[in-house]
Amino acid sequence: MDEIEHNYIEVNGLKLHVAEIGSSSSPAVLFLHGFPEIWYSWRHQMIAVANAGYKAIALDFRGYGLSDPLPEPEKTTYAGLIADILAVLDSRGISKVFLVGKDFGARPAYLLAILHPERVIGVVTCGVPFTPLVTRKFGSELPEGFYINRWKEPVGRAEADFGRLDAKTVVRNVYILFSRSELPIAGENQEIMDLVEPSTPLPSWFTEEDLAAYGDLYEKSGFRTALKIPYRSFDEQFDIVDPKVEVPVLLIMGEKDYTTKFPGMEDYVKSGQVKYFVPDLEIKYVPEGCHFVQEQFPDQVNQLILPFLRNHL
Repeated sequence: MDEIEHNYIEVNGLKLHVAEIGSSSSPAVLFLHGFPEIWYSWRHQMIAVANAGYKAIALDFRGYGLSDPLPEPEKTTYAGLIADILAVLDSRGISKVFLVGKDFGARPAYLLAILHPERVIGVVTCGVPFTPLVTRKFGSELPEGFYINRWKEPVGRAEADFGRLDAKTVVRNVYILFSRSELPIAGENQEIMDLVEPSTPLPSWFTEEDLAAYGDLYEKSGFRTALKIPYRSFDEQFDIVDPKVEVPVLLIMGEKDYTTKFPGMEDYVKSGQVKYFVPDLEIKYVPEGCHFVQEQFPDQVNQLILPFLRNHL
C-alpha cells in the first residue's frame, strides 16, 4: 500500500485526512467508511480502481482516524459530513464523482445523491440499502440489549463499556461481533463488549496488522464522534419532500451480513420495495459474505464495483 498517498485538507475549520491513489485527471471514486472503520477499510478497493484507471480517494470522516473532531464531538451531524465531502471534492477540482459507502457511510452517499445529484455519477453501497429519510426507530422491535439500543443512549453506558478497554480491544471486539451472522444482543446485566470472549480469534481475513492499524488510529480519535455518528444521529432530519435516489446505484450485500436480520430489512430488499426509492438499483449478493464483505472478499467485491463504474461513466 506504499503507493497510497496521505494528505490533509483544511475544510470547514477542520483538518481532514485523505488517502489518495491514481491520476488527478482520471474519473474520481470517493470511498466513505463505516464504524469501526477508517480509510484503511477500503485499501483493497482503492488499489483496484486506481489500477483500472480511476482516481481513488478515501477520507477519514471528521472525528475519525487522523481527521480533526469538532471541539464538541457530540455536535457532529450528517449535514456536517456532507459539507466535508463537498469541500474535499472542491479542493480536488472534482465536479462529479462515484461514491462508494459502507455501513453508516452509505447514508451521506445517498444524501449527497439526493441533495446534489449534479455532483454524483453513481453510488455503490456495501451492506446498507437506502431507507426513507424519516425518523427511524432503529431497535424499537428488538430487546433493550440490542447494541444500537445501548449505543444510541445519551452519554453514559456505552462510554463506560468502551472505557474499560483499550481502543484496540474495542475495535477487535466490534469486528468479531459484526462479522457474525446474528444480531449483537446483550443480556440485561451484560455489556456489549462482554459478548466477545478474550480468547475469541479474529476473523481469518482480518490480521493482527490490520487490527493494529485501526487500534492506533482509534487510540488517537477515541469514540466520542463514533457514538454520535451514527448511533445518536438516526433522527437527524433533512428538508427532503420526495427522498428518491435517481442516480444509478449498486447494492452489495453479504448473504451472512447480520444487518439482514434487522426487522423487515430482508423483505424490504428482496421484495423490491427499496426500488421505489432507488429506481435504478442493481443488487448483488456475495455468498458467505459478512458485514465487512469488502475486506473479507475484496476480489469479489472489486469484480462487482469495476463493471458498475465502467457502465456508468
